[in-house]
Amino acid sequence: MDEDQKSILRRASSRFPIPPGAKFSYGTAGFRADALVLESTVYRAGILAALRSLKTRSVTGLMITASHNKISDNGVKIADPSGGMLTQAWEPFADALANAADSDSLLQLIIEFAKKESIVTDGNCRAEVLLGRDTRPSGESLLEAAKQGINSIVGSAAIDMGILTTPQLHWMVRARNKGMKASERDYSEQLSSSFRCLMTLVPGECKVKGTDNKLVVDGANGVGGGKLECLMNMLDGLVIEVRNDGKGGGILNEGVGADYVQKEKVVPQEFGSNDVGMRCASLDGDADRLVYFIVPSASSDNIVLVDGDKILSLFALFIKEQLGILYKGVHENNAYQARLGVVQTAYANGASTDYLKGLGLEVVLTPTGVKFLHEKAAEYDIGIYFEANGHGTILFSDSFLCWLEKRHNELPEGSEQQKAAVRLLAVSKLVNQAVGDAFSGLLLVEAILQNLNWSINHWSELYWDLPSRQLKVKVMDRTAVVTANAETVAVKPPGIQEAINAETVKYPRGRSFIRPSGTEDVIRVYAEASTQEGADTLAQSVAKLVEQFLG
Repeated sequence: MDEDQKSILRRASSRFPIPPGAKFSYGTAGFRADALVLESTVYRAGILAALRSLKTRSVTGLMITASHNKISDNGVKIADPSGGMLTQAWEPFADALANAADSDSLLQLIIEFAKKESIVTDGNCRAEVLLGRDTRPSGESLLEAAKQGINSIVGSAAIDMGILTTPQLHWMVRARNKGMKASERDYSEQLSSSFRCLMTLVPGECKVKGTDNKLVVDGANGVGGGKLECLMNMLDGLVIEVRNDGKGGGILNEGVGADYVQKEKVVPQEFGSNDVGMRCASLDGDADRLVYFIVPSASSDNIVLVDGDKILSLFALFIKEQLGILYKGVHENNAYQARLGVVQTAYANGASTDYLKGLGLEVVLTPTGVKFLHEKAAEYDIGIYFEANGHGTILFSDSFLCWLEKRHNELPEGSEQQKAAVRLLAVSKLVNQAVGDAFSGLLLVEAILQNLNWSINHWSELYWDLPSRQLKVKVMDRTAVVTANAETVAVKPPGIQEAINAETVKYPRGRSFIRPSGTEDVIRVYAEASTQEGADTLAQSVAKLVEQFLG
């Protein structure tokens, strides 16, 4: 970096001083805080995205959103060239950048990191960063800060893709790096054409008409409502009514959205007695999470929740069925043996894990966090992961898709095996293989329900969730608890796991674990049992053990 380049960076960074006393940390959600204190962080995230592009010699992405947080918050996250989240190896550098005290400290940090990572910053290499933001009022000024950050690295180009859902931006980054067209229109065309393909293969006796074909969607008063309305115009065979689209004066994530519906288990605003028995779904603020629900009675606000565990179960069931048809009558030696894996965290309801294992599926657990789930799912030919909150997707290996294309071309036209191959190929194009995507998830749910000729009630009754309870225990030092086996076993402090086990065996179908919070000095307690009273009592007993062992 020559003196002119240093001067450009110093001048630009001096316009975005770090707020006094502020401390920022890059996690699964990127940086997130009150929008009023974020300008310096977003500016520096622009630098981060440009350096990541130079390092990988690929397109990266920067998304300005705070997902399901309140409207006064905002955030920023980086999309890696794969379309996935920023590699964990760069998170400490992200933290250091965001917290550098002044322009000189920031410059020194960049020079040292570029040297360590062998990043050429002489302006001869070109960096390219795709930018997106959601509909939050603070997004426009923060976008300008991001552009300034990107432009502070000579040879870097910031390409504004406009107002987008988070998954759309991640999809575009992945598509660009695969040499594909990557506009919002291209995204919509890929989803709608894959959906149409699945719908044309719905058996004749399963085709539904009228109100059975209608889905009512809560858009969380966020970016997803309006974008879904655009996508609807390209769909056949599905009627969608969008409520809480952000145009009617409702407030983002206030009494609406997937996070609210999943946690509170009540109807969102604009839903009520007229929706009894309807198929309803809820997106979160940036449309990367999806849950379904049923309004069972006009006399109560309570809902029957169909969460991420049930979405995962539906996807796993359908894919297993299609693989069964595809491999029917094929000798093992002559076929590619696809490994199908289901990935959950310890927070997945035990009933869902039992159901999936009952189907004969390989189920593995990872520590909490999408990055761990995604990484594990990528080890399979078909890896399906979801969290109960409705965030998840399906990953297909390139080698399996290559074999599937070849097999599809060999099979007799119109045969059941060929249809199974077409369905699997359509699913691989419909799902967003970069990140969880409420739109692709919703369209896949709808296509599968029609293919199976299932109502939402039938789907919700696949299994009955075990009652559960989650508690938080404030402690002086959360690092005193160390876990293993995907956070299901506490190895420190010594003796605490044995004490938890002794409590758990007192309850039919009892299960409990503890884990330290990633953000605050609390220990999180999860408990499950055959009754709600049992789950509550077990959680309280384990919380008392945490207090005893940790003081």
